[in-house]
Amino acid sequence: MTALNKISAGEAATLLDSGKAILVDIRESDEFAREHVPSAHHVPLSGFDAADFPEEHDKVAIFHCASGARTAEAAPHILGTAFAEVYQLNGGLAGWKKAGLQTIVNRKMPISIQRQVQMTAGMMVLIGVILGFAVSPWFFALSGFVGAGLTFAGLSGTCAMATLLGLMPWNRRVLA
Repeated sequence: MTALNKISAGEAATLLDSGKAILVDIRESDEFAREHVPSAHHVPLSGFDAADFPEEHDKVAIFHCASGARTAEAAPHILGTAFAEVYQLNGGLAGWKKAGLQTIVNRKMPISIQRQVQMTAGMMVLIGVILGFAVSPWFFALSGFVGAGLTFAGLSGTCAMATLLGLMPWNRRVLA
């Protein structure tokens, strides 16, 4: 089996309240610091190792990310853990919140680097297009440069814009 069985937020909350399950948040540190489920154990996908969970073999494990996509992708690694049963939280953190269940939100933390990259890239493309039409066609190169950078990021798995944004003062407290 390479896919995880899904569990609703309500069913997950019931299992967690009974003490028969643990909730594992596989989102990255900046996302977890911004918002998380109170009882969640934080094990970022970037450092995930199935061997980190040997003592929990008698419990049901419920894994989640923001929406469920990363959890589904990580299914082969998650299924390698020694839990009695393993589930994917249907809808991830968004599904948990949609069910009206509690999360801890730290509004002082910046939004995720991924969203910062999306907003910055989008604004740069928009500005390049507007200036390209209004001022000089040379400004279209800005939009092309951003597009090339995003293509390289997708192909290589590294994003220079994310790295630069991570060094900004408002993001430094997340790394500390």
